[in-house]
Amino acid sequence: MKATKETLSTKEQLLQTAMELMLAKGFTAVTVDEICEKTGITKGGFFHYFGSKEDLGKAALEYFWQLQMQMIQEMPFHSIKDPLKKMHGFLDSFAAFAKNPQIPKSCLIGNFSQELSATYPGIRTLCDKKFSMFADMLKQILDEAKAIYAPRLRVDTKSLAEHFLAIFQGALILSKAKQDTKVIEESIRHFRRYVASLFKS
Repeated sequence: MKATKETLSTKEQLLQTAMELMLAKGFTAVTVDEICEKTGITKGGFFHYFGSKEDLGKAALEYFWQLQMQMIQEMPFHSIKDPLKKMHGFLDSFAAFAKNPQIPKSCLIGNFSQELSATYPGIRTLCDKKFSMFADMLKQILDEAKAIYAPRLRVDTKSLAEHFLAIFQGALILSKAKQDTKVIEESIRHFRRYVASLFKS
């Protein structure tokens, strides 16, 4: 049992380091040697866990996703019963994320999608899957709000959820270019107004 814990701890250390470096520098710029140096793990130890750098990239993406889902599950909007208010609570939580200086304003899924979609189809497919899962989560809230507040509204709620993703990912890119997180807050505010107009709230 002790050996298993040590193994898991070592693997998580590799994933954490890879995630942080790839968020900061991108997938291509980060080398296995750099990850091994920062973690103090030999290349032999690295390849015990990952068959290739691509395998590491996929695992780091999954690791990032799990951390993000844990953060989202802890957001207060889940306790809101009314689905439209829950939607606004969701947007409040992401606006708070934009204001929090402790949270990096970068998304590994978005970064990998831009950098690797043409060269690593396996990673691109995984990015698409994660974006779709996020959109499905948001779609469920929108479906519930539509059923109560605008049952006759002709809107594709999955597409609307993906619209939020496009806005948020684009805002992350703009915030990096401008070095100003206010663009994220403004983008969320515009989406909030759009949702309010759709549901007449």
